[in-house]
Amino acid sequence: QVQLVESGGGLVQAGGSLRLSCAASGSIFRLNDMAWYRQAPGEQRALVAAITTGGRTDYVDSVKGRFTISRSTDKNTVYLQMNSLKAEDTATYYCNAARYSGHGTWDLTPTYDYWGQGTQVTVSS
Repeated sequence: QVQLVESGGGLVQAGGSLRLSCAASGSIFRLNDMAWYRQAPGEQRALVAAITTGGRTDYVDSVKGRFTISRSTDKNTVYLQMNSLKAEDTATYYCNAARYSGHGTWDLTPTYDYWGQGTQVTVSS
């Protein structure tokens, strides 16, 4: 059974920080690369940051140097530390399993056709 529970969002001023958490069911977490996605109003959901089971991380250019993805095997949880937040980071954030394609590229389609409730991040300018 797929279980993905996101938390940690909120309202923050530009320049502030938030730490998102995604609790995943054990089998999903242990066997899969994981990623954070976000969806802003009127836009498609898009991958933001990803991490392999071995710890390789990749980011879209717009968040490089500001966001850090990590994972805890003890807690079956993926984190997204977001610093220096900007108004354009405002979106609903989701996590899901992902597929690393090699050479720094990731499959844009998540592994599971299932989404949790997401967590809302609102950055005021």
